[in-house]
Amino acid sequence: MANVNIKFNNKDYLLSCDDGQEENLKELAMHLDSKYNELKKNLGNIGESKLLLITAIQMVDDYFALNKKVNSKKNEFEKLSIKFKELRSLALNYKDEKEKEIEKLRSELNKFETLIEENRSSYEEILDKTTKSIEKFIENAETAQEQNVQ
Repeated sequence: MANVNIKFNNKDYLLSCDDGQEENLKELAMHLDSKYNELKKNLGNIGESKLLLITAIQMVDDYFALNKKVNSKKNEFEKLSIKFKELRSLALNYKDEKEKEIEKLRSELNKFETLIEENRSSYEEILDKTTKSIEKFIENAETAQEQNVQ
């Protein structure tokens, strides 16, 4: 245990605290003394006990107001957290749906590419047959013409 000298209401006090808490105790005592002196200045010297009681009530009121604010912010944070989780879930579902759509479109694209290749081959085959047929027709026409000329 450590001992700390503090000044409150212009009087010195020796207080004990856990080791390492000396500066914290001094800071708390200075804050209490400041609040006490502020009330003493505003209310006059109405007695040390009454001033201490009013100081304590004000500090407890400050504490409760701050605690209420912290709880309110905590509730707001929890609501935001729930909304964030909902949005995250919606985003993940949307991503999954889009990935399924992309896979479906890829499959359709592959089918179209296969169909195009089949049509290209068929077109080339038809073109070759037509070319051969025209060449044969021209050849026959030339042969017939040569026979008519003789």
